[in-house]
Formats: sequence, structure tokens, C-alpha cells
Amino acid sequence: MKQFKCSRIPNKINMMSKKMKYFQVVLLTVFTIIIMSCNSLKTASYDQYSYQKTTEIKVDASNLIDKATTSYVDNIEAIESLNLEIQKIVAYEKNKPNNEITYAMWKILSDSERNLLVGFLKYWKENDTLSQLFVTEAKTQIMEAMDLLIKYEGKKDKVSKDKLMGIINGN
Repeated sequence: MKQFKCSRIPNKINMMSKKMKYFQVVLLTVFTIIIMSCNSLKTASYDQYSYQKTTEIKVDASNLIDKATTSYVDNIEAIESLNLEIQKIVAYEKNKPNNEITYAMWKILSDSERNLLVGFLKYWKENDTLSQLFVTEAKTQIMEAMDLLIKYEGKKDKVSKDKLMGIINGN
């Protein structure tokens, strides 16, 4: 009787094992790339506190801006209170992970050298009282910026993101 050599069988098993390992590495690499490039994982998820505080600040700011035709000094308490709330939300947004867009927008709103919320308050302080026409125009711009931020906070969608990025990038 002849004996058959089975030396080919271990080589085939070894070859299949190598192919399986290669396939696993490729699959893991593809999966990792997909996860790393996923935009929804890079954007902070919906945050009820951010949404609520932004809405509250918008309402308070709107009411305060309407009073800018009166003396700044007569409204100092409300102005200081609003400034404190703005400082709190900026600090909160700064430390949230994957929150660069919302934080950047709050930095703009809170920048006294820009023409939005805190910049408006600075201008009011420098002039003591403002004309109704100026107040109306400034309020429209400030409320529009805040509405965009609120929409972004509520939806975290591409349209809201693009509109905010337009303001952030100065377009």
C-alpha cells in the first residue's frame, strides 16, 4: 500500500488563516475610517441646557435692546445681569467636547469689539442713549444671529451649520 502525503492540507489551512487575518485587518481599518470621518460624531449632540440658556438670553437681550433709547445708567442692573449670563454660557460652551461652532458663535456674540450683542451694549454705554432707528437695525441683526444659533442648537443640521459658519467666517 502506498501512503499519501498530506503536506498540502496544512499549507492550505495556513493560507486560509492568513487571508482571514488580512480580511479582518482590512475590515477593521475601513470601519475605523468610517467612524473617524463621521460628522455627527464630531459635532456636540443636542444639549437642552445650551438650547434653553440661548433662548433665555435672546429674550432678555431683546427686551434690553428695546430699552436702549433710554439712558444706559438707568438699565445698568439688567445690563450687568445679561453680561453675567453671557459669560456663564461662554464658559459652559467652551468646555463641551466637539462644540467649536457654538463656542465660536458665542465668542462673537460676547466680543465687545464686534457689532453683535456685547458690542451693542458697549456702544450703548459709550453713547448713553441710542436712536430708535439704530436700535431697530441693531436688534434685527442681533436677533437674527441668535436665531441661527438657536436653530443650530436645536437641529445640528448642515443648513444651520453653514449659516453660522458664514457669520463666524465673516461672510
